[in-house]
Amino acid sequence: MNELVLICEIGDRQVAMSTDHIRSVIDVEHVTAIPGAPAHVLGLTALRSQALTIIDTRLALGLEPADKGGEKRAVVTDIDGHAYALLIDRADDVCASLSEPKPLPGGFGAGWQDVAIGVVETERGPSLLVDIKKLAAGLPALAA
Repeated sequence: MNELVLICEIGDRQVAMSTDHIRSVIDVEHVTAIPGAPAHVLGLTALRSQALTIIDTRLALGLEPADKGGEKRAVVTDIDGHAYALLIDRADDVCASLSEPKPLPGGFGAGWQDVAIGVVETERGPSLLVDIKKLAAGLPALAA
């Protein structure tokens, strides 16, 4: 396969995201809340005079929310013409995926089942390859 992926961590899981969909990885300092937004949408921040919608990927997956204090690491992406910053617990490295995605085995939970494309082998070991668009959307129950 040899697609470049960003290896990161969300909720104690090693995750791979295609670099084709990533603009950058940033530290988010200030977030302005959006009244009435779904729980996984933390608010807005600015990056070079552009508004980014901040997504708590942990909440989007049905996990405990990200730590509210201090700087937060985020993956910046564009989805359907809108800019998003997807909070991650840690960014590790960019490397090549060494295999085609294999079906996700059971036991990961509904959130992971909804966003995972499959499991890929990487230089850092097996990683969950996730669909960034689905991750930003959150669980169907959260979106309703």
